[in-house]
Amino acid sequence: MGIKKENRGILSKSLSNGKGVDRRIMTELDANKKAEELLKGAYDLHVHSSPSVFPRELDGFQLIREADAAGMAGVMLKSHYESTALRAELINRYSGCKAKAYGGLCLLPLILDILEDIKWARIKIVWMPTRDAKNSLVFGNMEGDFFDRRGITILEQDGTLKECVYDIMDAIKEKDAFLATGHISPEESLILCREGRKRGVNMILTHPEFPRTRIGRDDQAELAKLGVVIEKNWFNLAQKSVMPEEMAETIRTVGSGHVYLATDRGQKGAPTPVSELKRFIAVMLTCGIAEAQIRDMVQKVPEEMVCR
Repeated sequence: MGIKKENRGILSKSLSNGKGVDRRIMTELDANKKAEELLKGAYDLHVHSSPSVFPRELDGFQLIREADAAGMAGVMLKSHYESTALRAELINRYSGCKAKAYGGLCLLPLILDILEDIKWARIKIVWMPTRDAKNSLVFGNMEGDFFDRRGITILEQDGTLKECVYDIMDAIKEKDAFLATGHISPEESLILCREGRKRGVNMILTHPEFPRTRIGRDDQAELAKLGVVIEKNWFNLAQKSVMPEEMAETIRTVGSGHVYLATDRGQKGAPTPVSELKRFIAVMLTCGIAEAQIRDMVQKVPEEMVCR
């Protein structure tokens, strides 16, 4: 499968070397071929599928079969409004695929019910509020939002973490799962990640190049040194929220051993997550990210997160 027209602009800008169009096209083809190889054994830990309250391109079975055909090891199913742990279990039981689906949970106001879900379900990642985060709603509703709400913050008025956040961290630590920042504010994310690591909680900084959750390179590097895993998200590149060279430089600064690549894809009418992960890998290769670093970010780091 070649690189689609809508993504060629990203690659071409990454490949400006003054040596002519033929050299750029050959480099694109080389990167595309290598990306296909690197998909084998890869994970995508941020994908959307149906059933969902939002339109999705693939259901969970279609998604896992596409991932399996590409030789991928697994995908993390994300839903903004329900746990995907049981869905993932059913997919793994009946799909007949070697690739595995993994389940996660986005936090909602029903804290007690959520704590029980964390304790008993096979959840690998718990996201702090996403579409319902107060910070996210400051920017307005996201496409597809269908009701008005005040929004959730994890901080008290004095800037300290709410007591329920500690309960959530304790439950996640007990399960050896990961707590991700979701769409909470940069201030909240920094406080949460620092406190989480103090308590020995596995932490993820979610798409720090997303305009609603943007966190600078130096802060990302600081969190990585504390043991926070940093997500790099193709959707942010596709939306031109960050340029490829900028993301690649941040990866170099943070270190590929602290990063995983994910697509955040699955939206209706958009390219599928598997095809987008391939493009993500190709773009990073053309930005000078080494094959070994790519393997860190699509194989080693995510495998260590979900195969615990």
